[in-house]
Amino acid sequence: MSKLVRFVAAGILALACIAIPGATAQSPHAVNGSGDDWPYYGHDAGGMRYSPLAQINRENVATLKVAWTFHVGDISDGSGGRKRTGLETTPILVDGTLYLTTGFNRVFALDPETGKQRWVYDPMIDVAGRYGDGLINRGVSAWFDPTRAKGKPCRRRIFETTLDARLIALDGATGEPCLEFGNRGQISLHDVARYIPAQYHMTSPPAMIDDVVVVGSAVDDNSRVDMPSGVVRAFDARTGALRWKWEPLPPNESESAARDAKKTWRTGAGNAWSVMVVDRERDLVFVPTGSASPDYYGGLRPGDDKWSDSVVALRGRTGEFVWGFQLVHHDLWDYDSASPPLLATLQHDGKNVPVVIQGNKTGFLYVLNRDTGVPVFPVEERPVPQTDVPGEMTSRTQPFPLAPPAVAPQKLSADDAWGITPEDREVCRERLKNLRNDGLFTPPSLQGSLSVPGNVGGMNWSGYAYDPQHSLLVVNTNNLPARMGLIPRDKYWDTVEKDTQDADYTEQSGGPYGLFRTLLFAKAHHLPCAPPPWGTLTAVDMSAGSIRWQVALGSLSPGNPAVPLGAPSLGGPIVTAGGLIFIAGTMIDPSLRAFDVETGNEIWKAQLPTAGGATPMTYQTRKGGRQFLVIAAGGHQGVTEEPQNDSIVAFTLP
Repeated sequence: MSKLVRFVAAGILALACIAIPGATAQSPHAVNGSGDDWPYYGHDAGGMRYSPLAQINRENVATLKVAWTFHVGDISDGSGGRKRTGLETTPILVDGTLYLTTGFNRVFALDPETGKQRWVYDPMIDVAGRYGDGLINRGVSAWFDPTRAKGKPCRRRIFETTLDARLIALDGATGEPCLEFGNRGQISLHDVARYIPAQYHMTSPPAMIDDVVVVGSAVDDNSRVDMPSGVVRAFDARTGALRWKWEPLPPNESESAARDAKKTWRTGAGNAWSVMVVDRERDLVFVPTGSASPDYYGGLRPGDDKWSDSVVALRGRTGEFVWGFQLVHHDLWDYDSASPPLLATLQHDGKNVPVVIQGNKTGFLYVLNRDTGVPVFPVEERPVPQTDVPGEMTSRTQPFPLAPPAVAPQKLSADDAWGITPEDREVCRERLKNLRNDGLFTPPSLQGSLSVPGNVGGMNWSGYAYDPQHSLLVVNTNNLPARMGLIPRDKYWDTVEKDTQDADYTEQSGGPYGLFRTLLFAKAHHLPCAPPPWGTLTAVDMSAGSIRWQVALGSLSPGNPAVPLGAPSLGGPIVTAGGLIFIAGTMIDPSLRAFDVETGNEIWKAQLPTAGGATPMTYQTRKGGRQFLVIAAGGHQGVTEEPQNDSIVAFTLP
């Protein structure tokens, strides 16, 4: 996933300086039932990101003020051999304490009403490590041990996974390691096939189900064919003992490959780098998986590559495979299942249906029965464009949902090229007309192909939020077309040395082709070649399977009326019973916004210290207390046009 923001940053240059003419799942951790905590990354174990709080509502949201700001202090500007930091954490609130992480993997515990530090834990990672995702972390998970006496250490445990691939258990009260867990509070996660330091790491919080902690991994893309395994593992939350593991892809030396030397299987990854969710009643863990390695050439991994680019249900106690649904067969576009799954109950055909909602970078949303994985809205396999690259074997079909409609554009012709000036439009038109362009799922080619959406999405790790009062799924998406293609091995380094495209090149070592790709921007003003908006917020009616409303989100040049609205975003929405959507996430645009969930009207905006590349959260610690809204504002990792910051900002009513 590392290339996401780096890839965006390569095209977005100094934009700010342009001068041109179901039923809600209740929190099990609420304090005496009198407030509302945020005990999971997505508020509830199923990741709905819905808060039942309504103290802040449509009528008073305009009066929100900053209550407190906390500075984590962890910033790397990318100098001195380090990667650049981002601040992508979404805090959780349990037992009256706010827990959050930084890009250096430090864990902070704060007073939720004042923002005062209670403790901090530093795992001492090597901050100069060349982690592919940069220096980021999205948060921690909490677990309560009912067998441990009140007042004993580690009755409440906070779990973090780190960039150097460790799982750490901390005492929620003190921040001290839980010494009986693993090796004095931590376990190494290096024991995977083909492990490569720094290219195998963790950025998302683990999933908790009963007394089991489940971890995935982030595996770098495209550097080589046989990347580390994308294995998903579960550990005993008390002792750290391995309970089970599940491999999304068959091993490299499979029995079928041994029988047929012409079909030697070489690949890796298919890893779960995004956030997993759980259904405790069904004892199910829902795992979103990414692409198999390398992303853009699959000649050494023939077939559908299951279970990459999928959502998979595993038994929490045993890791048993229950069902899987693949969103992209034989991925050649980096179309990960980057968005977390979301569990909800929908009214469909007069019945309450428990579902899993899973989005993809393609812009498609899939609605699946939670027990079986069978689509609730029909999905049909349709023929797609076929490869002309020697050695490649494209999937003949891909799964197209008949509802809901795609929430992001999926085609762009040269005639539709956009430019803010006639000169820019002509540059974009010329760039588009020479590419292979057969619509969605146009495969990589030697001449260069158009990818719409590009690998940033569509949907990304930002995910979505579900409002059960209105049966609305709220999702932010990007509209950034990309040029991508393959370079024969014997021409790769000459091509890199002669680069005039400011493209991203990766070797895909072990395969016959290297990769080039770049977002499509006009040179003069560095705006995308696709018609605006380049970022949207959409509400999908999940009962009808239709789009209720869609609006532009943010601006690539805030305050400049000459630039159309809509900015790419990484950092998702939440919804509340107060009828509000809260979202930051927009690149270049340092704003936190509130929208009316029924209409899509923007009704409040506050400027942050810098862009908030994270998902917000909200809580009320006690009955009669104030509702707080909290967002991390540190800038997006890799977007050098944004000033960096280290702020956790809390808002409340006067």
